Order: sequence, then structure tokens, then C-alpha cells
Amino acid sequence: MPSFTLPRAARITRITRITRTHKIAVAVLAAAGATSGLALTSAPDTAQAASAHAPAAVKPVDAKGQPAKADDAKTGRAVTASAVDHVKVADVAKQRSAQQAANRSTERAAVKDYPNNLDGWIRESLDIMKAKGIPGSYEGLHRNIMRESAGNPNAVNDWDVNAVNGVPSKGLLQVIQPTFDSYHVSGTPKKLTDPIANITAAANYAADKYGSIDNVNSAY
Repeated sequence: MPSFTLPRAARITRITRITRTHKIAVAVLAAAGATSGLALTSAPDTAQAASAHAPAAVKPVDAKGQPAKADDAKTGRAVTASAVDHVKVADVAKQRSAQQAANRSTERAAVKDYPNNLDGWIRESLDIMKAKGIPGSYEGLHRNIMRESAGNPNAVNDWDVNAVNGVPSKGLLQVIQPTFDSYHVSGTPKKLTDPIANITAAANYAADKYGSIDNVNSAY
């Protein structure tokens, strides 16, 4: 196959064109690199400027003023609400306990515990008489009881006219059965010799006949 060689001038022209083309390409690449560099350089500045003008984040703190942990920050409100609820429950429990104590105190005051002796019988009778509107005093009851029975609730008079008639006087204030039945005070036992029933029936009878047991100074 025959070979040929380009003339020297043609080779120089071709090389020159290639060289110029390469230079243009290099220049374009360099310009593009500079533009990218400027963009990359300015990007951080823009980000920094935006960051500088952004509002500061409020970080939660714990009870000691130290930065709170993530879990603490999430549950802080729930824990606070739980504590408030606990205080409310405790207050309600205290109020309920105080109310129950007051109720028990009222019940104890309403139901007195009287001793089972002459003093207790008189005091209990006086409370019943007061509730029923029957007049009389401790002194008036005690004075008549000591004269009639010397304080013996089972005392029986078997010699006076009532005994002769078959209805002897009995009890602390020596009451006969018909009188007891007529003046019996409701709420007391229906037994003639019961101390409370005997005293209140006698006081009720004396109030009707004499104005008050306090006005009785002898057999009545």
C-alpha cells in the first residue's frame, strides 16, 4: 500500500488547530471551576447568615437547672401532671378522713355511755326528760330517790295502802303499775323496775301533778 506524508505546513496547521481547541476547552473548564468554587464558597456564608438570624432553641432543664435529658424532656409534663394529681388525691383523702372522724365524734356525742349506777341513771333520765320536755333537775331527782328507795331500783313497798290494794309501789321513785302505764315515756323499757323507765315516768307524773319533780318533798 502506498504511503504519503502531509506537507510540513499542513501538519503545523493541524497541530495549531488542535492546540487552540485544547486551550479553549481548558479555559472553559477553568471558568466552570471558578464559578463552582464561588458557589461553593458562598454557600457556607449564606447558611451561616441564616443560622445567625434563626431564633435560639429553648432547651429544657431539670430541677437543678441542668440541661434535661431527652427522656426527661419528653416526660416532664406528664410527671408534673402526675404529681399534681397525687396532691389532689392526698387532699381529698385527708378531707374524707377528717369528715369521718367528725362523724364518729358526733355519733359518740349522740350516744352517751352512762355508768350503770345511780348517778348514771339520773343523768340518762335527765337527757331523756330534756328531749321530751319534762322538767326536773339532778338535785330534785336525787333527793326524792333517796327518800323513797335509798337508791335501790328493786325496792318494793309491801305495807302501804297500795300494797294492800295489790299494786305495791316499786322502783327508785316508788311508782305503782297503773301510774307507770299512764306516764310511761316512749323510748324507755316498759318495765316498772327499770331505773330509767321508773325515773322518767315518775318525773312525767310529777310534772303533770306538781309542775316538776323538784316541787315534790314527800310522798306523792
